[in-house]
Amino acid sequence: MVQVSQTAACNSLHTLDQRLPRWLLETQFRIDSDNLPLTQEFIAHMLGVRRAGVTLAAQRLQERKLIQYQRGRVQILNRSGLEASACECFRTTKAEYDRLLRGN
Repeated sequence: MVQVSQTAACNSLHTLDQRLPRWLLETQFRIDSDNLPLTQEFIAHMLGVRRAGVTLAAQRLQERKLIQYQRGRVQILNRSGLEASACECFRTTKAEYDRLLRGN
């Protein structure tokens, strides 16, 4: 419930430039890999935005050397930089996940 509520609030309050890093970090956390098999179309669908918006936001992250994007694949290059770019929602949901499921 925390994640659903946090995501709903995040989608209405934060910019795509904050939400994309959060979503990439959440995906990386769940699949435990820096190489994410994701298309821009899929990311756009998951974030509820147009593909063109994802293209621009991903380009900005790539210019800052936080990710590398190639067709159908996103590689996280700088996790701490990506975390700094993300809204606080990632830290909130991760802390709750750790508390409930990992006992941390």
